[in-house]
Amino acid sequence: MLPGVLWGMAAQAPTANDGDGKAETPAQPKITPEMIDAAATIAGVTLTAEQKTMMLDGLTKQRDSVMAIRSLKLQNSVAPAFVFDPVLPGMRLETERRPMRMSAAPDVSRPATVGVSDALAFASVRELAELVKTRKVTSLELTKMYLARLKKYDPKLHFVITLTEERALKKAVDADAEIAAGKYRGPLHGIPWEPKTCWG
Repeated sequence: MLPGVLWGMAAQAPTANDGDGKAETPAQPKITPEMIDAAATIAGVTLTAEQKTMMLDGLTKQRDSVMAIRSLKLQNSVAPAFVFDPVLPGMRLETERRPMRMSAAPDVSRPATVGVSDALAFASVRELAELVKTRKVTSLELTKMYLARLKKYDPKLHFVITLTEERALKKAVDADAEIAAGKYRGPLHGIPWEPKTCWG
């Protein structure tokens, strides 16, 4: 609510004659900490002096960007842009599909204890992929290890909203079954990344 209130206050600016006696253009007042205070009061939020100082430059730039767009005087019949295309005119991108290239397989072995000592918690994805592919470590083992770490550290770090443990474990079992059947899909197959929600 705060940005809308602040914008409304800033938009209520006096007008200035442009010199020809006919057209007038809105003058842009400087956004001040006092203006932020007033908008914050209406929005029901409290801001520190440091926060207001940090906001001033960004708010001014945002307001100036909006005014720059308004100065284009686009007709209402002009449809808004629904597609963003970062390719500049005259630029050509390579569209040929190339085969995947992986770094050489690392020399990795199964640790003595998976999930107990967190021996694999900081291994690279490439190392984990090789362990899973060669079935030295299962996806289920990795999943249980990372789930245990999520439960252990979330009370302090608060990085989980919804822990879908059952879903994660089922996905891991499915991945292990596919790999055992020779249906290895690639280096992310069976790798738990964000095990609370997603699966490789």
